[in-house]
Amino acid sequence: MASTTAVLVWYMVIAGPRNGLVVLPSTFDKREQCTAAIVEYQKQPTLAGWSLQCVPSASPFTDNGSAD
Repeated sequence: MASTTAVLVWYMVIAGPRNGLVVLPSTFDKREQCTAAIVEYQKQPTLAGWSLQCVPSASPFTDNGSAD
């Protein structure tokens, strides 16, 4: 019996002041890459009430490269 491990991918999510939520289409392999992108974004002036965060999601691929 082969064991499989889910691989996490990280998405950048933008939340708006009126409960709006946007998930950007690009993904990051590591949380550090996602948080670095947020740090770069925060160097720009932003509108009040908007926030960014990194959210993990399981990849459809396992550590052995097979898909379910």
